[in-house]
Amino acid sequence: MAGKQPSASSVTVLSVDLGRTSTKTCVSRDPDKVVLIPANVAHLTVEQVRRGGFESQPTDPLLDIWLEYQGRGFAIGQLAADFGAKLGVGQSKVEDALVKVLACVGYFGLKDEIAVVLGLPYYSQEQFDREKEQMMSLIRSPHVMSYRGEFVAVDIQQVWVMPEGFGSLIWCEAQDKRASSPDFPSLSVAVVDIGHQTTDFLMVDRFRFARGASKSEPFAMSQFYDQVAAQIQGADSQSLSLIEAVHRPEGERFFRPRGATKPTNLDEILPSLRRSFARELSDRLVAWLPERVTDVIVSGGGGEFFWGELRPLLREARLKGHLAKPSRQANSLGQYIYGEAQMVALINKLAAAQS
Repeated sequence: MAGKQPSASSVTVLSVDLGRTSTKTCVSRDPDKVVLIPANVAHLTVEQVRRGGFESQPTDPLLDIWLEYQGRGFAIGQLAADFGAKLGVGQSKVEDALVKVLACVGYFGLKDEIAVVLGLPYYSQEQFDREKEQMMSLIRSPHVMSYRGEFVAVDIQQVWVMPEGFGSLIWCEAQDKRASSPDFPSLSVAVVDIGHQTTDFLMVDRFRFARGASKSEPFAMSQFYDQVAAQIQGADSQSLSLIEAVHRPEGERFFRPRGATKPTNLDEILPSLRRSFARELSDRLVAWLPERVTDVIVSGGGGEFFWGELRPLLREARLKGHLAKPSRQANSLGQYIYGEAQMVALINKLAAAQS
């Protein structure tokens, strides 16, 4: 998986968690500095993306991410949504992965040599291996682009790809330990990462990824948003505004679909939908849960959303439940820690070879 060896310890590690609601990305272990970019990508002409160039650069880049790459134009995030781009539910995460990585590179102002860590769903070992190779061949290379009108050159020399959800386990293990804290490397742990497109069920024995017992299922928050949207005339389940409204605190969950004169109070429809969906989620979890599991880490935006329903189930099964915090960002942060450790190992190996 490694390209040529890094020449210095200053190589930046970029973690990119390719969520279907949003890309979670970071270049440090600081949870407050994880950036969430809506996952929408619009494929445009160069002329279309350049038309935003008259705007002043100090505008919030998260609302105005666009780039030119190999003669093509791309809008990412909220700008892409404004152009009508959807979240891409049902697509392989390899699609548009390079564009999303380049958007993260531009956002953080990265240049020269960098390393990238990403995740993919684990539908099967064969599909994971195939998509991993595709992802690495796309991303590991020098790239030249124009990001919001500025020239950017970056050389992605190292790319690591791990199963989605594994980063959450790494993040939980890296937290400051109290006497009562679990020692995850000595336990049989299940990771349940409830995302937008998949729920990832990972089995990890003493930090060994159990390939035969792990899987990703295409049953996740996108189906829940479908059920919510079906209750509201004119609603689109991939609307960023609808998704945001679902996750607001009770009393603040109002959503007005385009064309409607009056917003819908989601508090009137969410409780019953939430209970029935949580039952289905719980049934799938129980059907999968390996016998040897002692601890369960729940993560992802859906994990946080349904934690109240899942926690009693785990307690009843005499399992120790842990909610990764911050839940949406945990996977990205754990991926970063993994990449950081891999870079240290590569540099030490290089130093030993030269001595």
